[in-house]
Order: sequence, then structure tokens, then C-alpha cells
Amino acid sequence: MEHLEMDATALADALTRLRRAHGQLGGVISMIENADDCERVLTQLAAVSKAIDRAGFKIISTGLRHCQAAADRGEKPPISAERLEKLFLALS
Repeated sequence: MEHLEMDATALADALTRLRRAHGQLGGVISMIENADDCERVLTQLAAVSKAIDRAGFKIISTGLRHCQAAADRGEKPPISAERLEKLFLALS
């Protein structure tokens, strides 16, 4: 099975987005528990969803760059373009 290891340094932006989304999700849960306004809850939930989606796209982008760099060095990329495409489409 193809395997692409990613390190935290290369994914710092994605990690920042996910940490922010984690905090926002906690806020959404609290809002629901406190019977907050539906529109406010949904607005915050949309923000969480967008942050998670962007983190996923950042991870795919980093993977693409990593694979292209390997190909440029004449090495076999650790994951095929087809597999990355499948992962990308899983985000949509």
C-alpha cells in the first residue's frame, strides 16, 4: 500500500487550521448546550467546516509538492497521482 509520511513542519499551516477548528468546535458544542441562537450556531459550524476543509486541501497540496520533488530527483513518488486524486476527491 502506498504511504506518504508528512511531518509537522511541512504541515504547520494545516495544524494551525485544525487547532483553530478544534477550539471553534468546542465553542459550537457549548453554544448548542446553552441553547444559543440557531443562526449563530450554524455560522460558527460553517466556519469550523471551512477550516477543516482548508486543512485537508493544504495536506493534499503538500503531498503533491512532496511527490513532485521526488519525481524531480528521479525517485519514485511515495504515492501515485491517482491515489492523491482519490484522496482529494474524498474531501469534496
